[in-house]
Amino acid sequence: MRSPDAGAEAWFDGLWRAHAPRVQAYALRHVGPRDAEDVLAETFTVAWRRRQDVPADALPWLLVVARNTIANTRRSELRHDERVAALSRVAAAPDDLEGDVAERAVMLDALARLPAADRQALLLTAWDGLAPAAAAAVAGCSTTAFSVRVHRARGRLTRLLRAAEAAEPGGATDRTTLRTTRGR
Repeated sequence: MRSPDAGAEAWFDGLWRAHAPRVQAYALRHVGPRDAEDVLAETFTVAWRRRQDVPADALPWLLVVARNTIANTRRSELRHDERVAALSRVAAAPDDLEGDVAERAVMLDALARLPAADRQALLLTAWDGLAPAAAAAVAGCSTTAFSVRVHRARGRLTRLLRAAEAAEPGGATDRTTLRTTRGR
């Protein structure tokens, strides 16, 4: 005989399978690997406790819960510094890197130099694949404000990539800059 919560358990299992990797990726970007599992667990604990509040399009809601969980972490400043340091280490890789590896290092360095709000706007749309309205909900602002934020962030990122290109003429950033500016 099935328990009365069997339907809720099936719903939760589907929610977990559909969204846990994306929520964990979001958490990894904000708190690093040591605390990402805790953020993921807390996010889905809140989803279970508040399952009647979870909308049909659950990913933006889950990402807001994850964001709030991260905001409540006393060590958020330390995590930010660790993230920037990790991105800087990747960017400081040897100059003999070729092709996509070098492009990735340049892009990660440029992302690390952006203000946190710009980085969040670009990552919510590019890495998490959220539409502007859903990304705005995660960022805690209006869709219009978020669209402006993305536009300005792309401009800043493009300038950083062009500066990197000027520093190393003929380097891997030539293709990266073109891809970034075409993505508008």
